[in-house]
Formats: sequence, structure tokens, C-alpha cells
Amino acid sequence: MAAVGLAQALLSKAAPDMDADTLEYALGYFRESNDFTSAGLSEFLGPLLEDANNNITPAQAAALCEKLAAELGGDDEENQENGGGDARRLDQSIHIASESHGVSSAATTLAALGMGTGQKSVDLAHLQSKNGPQATTVDQKKLRKAEMKLASKREERGNKSDLYEIPTWNPNVKPAMIVNQMKPSSSASGESSRSKDIRIENFDIHFAGKKILTNADLSMTYGRRYGLVGKNGIGKSTLLRAIAHGELRLPSHIRILHVEQEIAGGDTEAIQSVLQADVEREALLAEEKSLNNTLAKTSISPEEANIAAEKLKNVYLKLEEIDSDKAESRASLILNGLGFSPAQQKAATRTFSGGWRMRLALARALFCRPDLLLADEVTNYLDFPAVVWLENYFQNWNATLLVVSHDRSFLDAVTTDIFHLHNGLLDYYKGNFTSYISARAERRKNQVREYEAQLQYRQHLQAFIDRWRYNANRAAQAQMKIKILEKLPELVPPPKDDLDGLGEGEGKELYFRFPEPEKLSPPILQMDEVTFAYPGTTRVILSGISFDLQMDSKIAIVGPNGAGKSTMIYLLTGQHQPSSGICNRHGRLRLGLFSQHHVDQLELAHSSVQFLSGKFPGKTEEEYRRVLGRFGLTGTTALQPIGTLSGGQKSRVVFAAMSLSNPHVLILDEPTNHLDMDSIDALALALREFKGGVAVISHDQRFLDAVCNDVWVCANGKLTSFSGAVGDGDGVVKQYKKKLFKELDL
Repeated sequence: MAAVGLAQALLSKAAPDMDADTLEYALGYFRESNDFTSAGLSEFLGPLLEDANNNITPAQAAALCEKLAAELGGDDEENQENGGGDARRLDQSIHIASESHGVSSAATTLAALGMGTGQKSVDLAHLQSKNGPQATTVDQKKLRKAEMKLASKREERGNKSDLYEIPTWNPNVKPAMIVNQMKPSSSASGESSRSKDIRIENFDIHFAGKKILTNADLSMTYGRRYGLVGKNGIGKSTLLRAIAHGELRLPSHIRILHVEQEIAGGDTEAIQSVLQADVEREALLAEEKSLNNTLAKTSISPEEANIAAEKLKNVYLKLEEIDSDKAESRASLILNGLGFSPAQQKAATRTFSGGWRMRLALARALFCRPDLLLADEVTNYLDFPAVVWLENYFQNWNATLLVVSHDRSFLDAVTTDIFHLHNGLLDYYKGNFTSYISARAERRKNQVREYEAQLQYRQHLQAFIDRWRYNANRAAQAQMKIKILEKLPELVPPPKDDLDGLGEGEGKELYFRFPEPEKLSPPILQMDEVTFAYPGTTRVILSGISFDLQMDSKIAIVGPNGAGKSTMIYLLTGQHQPSSGICNRHGRLRLGLFSQHHVDQLELAHSSVQFLSGKFPGKTEEEYRRVLGRFGLTGTTALQPIGTLSGGQKSRVVFAAMSLSNPHVLILDEPTNHLDMDSIDALALALREFKGGVAVISHDQRFLDAVCNDVWVCANGKLTSFSGAVGDGDGVVKQYKKKLFKELDL
């Protein structure tokens, strides 16, 4: 039993805080086992010592076990073979008194390891047991309890060290593209068998001193597609960045890609840029090239050649597993769907504008096929055909998707679930956006109904108290009602909710308004057989364009990027002159233009009031603020520097400036970009009520159907009118979308 004494001395000294059940479990090992080698003791005692004393490192624990094995003779091979040392035959008599030397040996062992100094390691005398080691058997219930506790500790420690990575995140620095930080997956590591569901509980997010979420839960099932909706500035992009940058802890085996900003331009071809996004494939191709160069050397030995050949075989197998030979065709298919022509796919990335580089970033993300794709307003940079293609692509997406978008038709087509971010809360709804609208309305009604019922109950109690409080016969009952009323929790009314998408004007706080223009006699704006090519070039952008816009026109202009839609706008506004043909504008015509690059029109250092007063002088500050208020910029927001406003708020400043010009015709190029759903609804209503002409370029099918009654398609240098089927029941833009599905064979 010397082993038991030595073990008890070691554990009591090295881990004085070890609980009794675990200590009894450990001593049971020395009573029932003869394996006292340093390896065996390290495997058994090492974890116990590390769990019970955080100050003991694995190296120190191994050293303690090695010394104890030396004391017990566990590493003496001759002693093990002959049954010598302290290991006894079970049929021999054991004299407990003869084992008393174990305690002093333990003290010597601990002192030799440097454990005899420090706050808890000065006095070794307390290690001696007055009653000596007991010869009783181990309590099996306690043993099982100790084993379960130890397994739990090991599991927790393993989870913290292996499953999770918590990288630091600076919220002031935006990454260009998370694709470049993605680690290649490895099925050999066993990670592929781990669950890819995401569950984050009880987390808070604050950004720049503003509360985004409090005590929130986020749960996403692998393979489902989630939409994240909420007002401008509520924190949707901040939540996506928190997930992508590791602010919220996720299992490290889940590959996350965040499409947020355009890629940096360079000399790399567009298609090569997409192929390079697959880190695993690029690493395997580089290894293949290196191994082939090694095998091509004449000085290589046969042994080295065999090793290199075996490695090359494994590389080829891995490349075959990930379908490397089909990678280029898959990348080309994605780029083609996003609007890149064969010539553009071979062009250097630096030759593309910001919007096209954003498309390239999206193509890289789609090509990599991550476990979780975070897409932030990706449709803002796509034309109508590309949005239709992306809808179809996401409908077949076999991983998890979390997308922020204000395009309701896109959300309806893509999402299976909706998260609603509002008032520091994150609510979950099953179904697409239309299902979310009805479910949210019903939830709101239930909240209001419950609040009113609680309020009525409290009022009933209060009325009884007021009536009978000072009546001697009813005073006791009134006092009881007072106690009931005092114990009720504070009644909080349901948060104010504008119910996005429930119909124009219903529950809306936002209301845009453009002034009614003076009447002009036709023709207002005409183009007749117009052809345009940039001066000094022979490439014709538009040819044979005939177009007539009247005061009551509500026209949608759709078509792929690069087809000449923006060029046509420049011709309408007079910024470009036609190469041939006639472009006729009424002499008193005033045009209001909203371009995709509307921020360039603003003075970011000035406030909205200062900007309007500089552009349209002669009015009071109150009048400027009233105009801004018509477009949702109220209070101190109108006095902030424009550079501090969100993208949607900057758009509203441009709308306010357009209204001050009293336009007869509004020409808008992607006006819904960066606007929240309330603002899109308010803008659609304002354009419908506007008494002048409207021409809109947009990818938002629902917005176009809400505003326009005529569709013109700009493609292949031509402008043609699209006529929907009479009596179809769908809007003319939705009918055009169906036609695109057939043409794209989706």
C-alpha cells in the first residue's frame, strides 16, 4: 500500500483543493492497478492535477508523475518482471504498518521537484496521515460521479481550446473581403463531421456608443437562407461584421465569407481573380507545380523521387475530390450570370469600376461555396437580369445564407426565414418576406391586445380602490386590491412599430413629397432616331433610339449593365449630344436627376441645411428644414455634416434638393440603393402622386411595378418597348421578369 500513501501525499500537496470524490477516485487506481510507469501515471494523474490546480503546467505534472514512478519502481524493468518493488502478490499478507515509509518518501519527492516552497508548499508535516491509509474498497457511486465530473471538465477544456477561435476585431477598420482570410477545409481532420448549425446565445452588440442588440439570441440551421431586415442605421451591417470578424464566437470549422466591399484592382484577369479565391485549390496547384519541378531534377535520388511521387499522387486525388478540372468553367458561369462578357472575364481587375469590382467580390464568394455567406446589399450593384440570375442561384444554395436587402421581391424569392432587427431586439420569423409581414402584423396585434387587457385589469383594480378605499365595510377588500396592484410588474406598452410593407400610408411615419409642377405643352422630351458614339471612337453605344416622355409618363428603363442606360440618361439631360438624330427638350423644361453617384453632388463637410442654402439661396433655415423634413431628415440630423449620414440619409438630401428645383420631369438611376423599406415605399408613393413625368432605372421589381406602367428595354444598342400580356394580373415589370427567366433558361 506504499503506492496509496505516496499518491495521497502527492495529490494532497500538489492539489490541496481537489474534492474528496476525485481524490478517492485517484487513490482507487493505486489500490487496484500495478501500472506505475511514468507514462501510465502521466496519462491518469496528469489531467487530474491540471484540473485541480491551475498553477500546475503539463510539464510540471509529467515531472511529478515521473518522480512518483521512480519511487514506486514502476520504470524499473527488472523489478517489474520479478514482481519486486512495492507491487505485491494478492495472495500475500499485507502489513499496513510496514508501509509507513511512503509518507516520508512522498515528502522527499515533492521537495525534489521544488514543490516544497511557496504559499501552500512550506510545511510537509501535514502530509502524514494519523490513521494511515485505509484498506476499504472504492465506493462505486463516488467513482462514477468523479469520472463524469472529470469527463465534463475535459470536454469543456477541449471545446475552448479546439473548437473556437476568437480573433480580435477593430470596428473602425473594414476588411476588403473575407474570402482572402478563409482557411481551406480538411476532411482528414474530421471537421467535416461536425455540425455546421450556428447557435449564439445571450450576446450584446454596441457600436460607437450606440446599443445595437441586448441579450439577443441568433440561431441558424445549416442549409437555410435567412434575410435580415430593419430600418436604415439600425445596425444590420454591424451585426454582419461582428459575425464575420469574430466579435461573436462561432465554431472555427465553419467557413465564413462576408461580401461587403469591392476588391482591390490589379493586373490579374477577372476570371483568375475568382479562381484564386479558392485557397485550397490554389495551394494544391502550387504543391503540384513544386513536386513536378522536384521530379524533373536529374540529381534527385530514387528514395526522394518515390516520396515526391507519392505526395503528387495524393495531390491529384485531392484535386479530383474538389473538381478542380471544372473550376474554370464554374467560375466563368458565375461571372456570366453576373453580367461579365467573355471579353470582360479576361480583362484586368483594375479596368473595372467600383460597381463591377463589387460584382467580382460577389463572384469570388459564390465560387468559394462557404458554409456561411454574409451578403450585405449585394443587389445594389446588379442590373435587372443579374438580380434575376442571382435569385435563381441562391434558390439552389446548399449552405447557410444571411442576406441584408431592401428588395422585397428578392427576399421573397430567396429567403426561407427572416430576422427582424429593431429596438435592440432580434426577432425570428419562419417563411419568406411576405410570410414575415403577415406574421409580424399578427404578433403586433397580439401584443397590443395583451397590453390593453392588462391595462383594463389594472384600471378595474384602481377603480375599485378609488371607490371603496375609505368605506369601512369594504376597506379590507380595497386594501387587498392595493396589494395585488402593487405586486403586478410594471406595464410597458409594446414598442412603436411602423409595420414595414403593410400598405401605403398605413402606420407610416415617412412621407416623401415632390412639388406639383407647372403644366407644359407637349412635346416635353423627345428622341428621334438618335445614334451616339463617344467622340474619336467608332464604337456605337446607341443607335436608332426613338423615345417620347410626357408629363404623365411613368417609365421603367431596364436592361443589362453596359447596354447604354446611363448614356441614354446623359442624352436626356443634355450632358451628351447625339452623333446623329434629334433630341428635343421643351424650352422651359426643368429636369430633376438622381444618379448612382449622387454622393458626388454633395458637400460632405457641410450640413444638409448649408448644402441646400448654398444651392438654392434666398430661403430661411426653417424653410430648408421643412423641405428636409418632407424626406425624413428631421431634428438635429439636418444639422449634422453630410459625411456623417448613412447612405440612405444622403439619398434623402438629394431628393430634397431635387424638390427645391421644382422639376417637370424626374430621372432616377437606381434610387432605391441604400434606402430602407419604409423609404422605398414613401418614394414609390411620392412618384405615383407626382404630376410630372418619371423615368426610372432600377433592379427592384416591386418598386418599379409600384411606380411604372410602361417598360422600355435597353439592350444591344437598341431601346424597345415591352408590352405585357393583357389580363395577366401581374404588373408589367413582373411580366418582363418572367420573360427573362425563360430567356435565361432558369
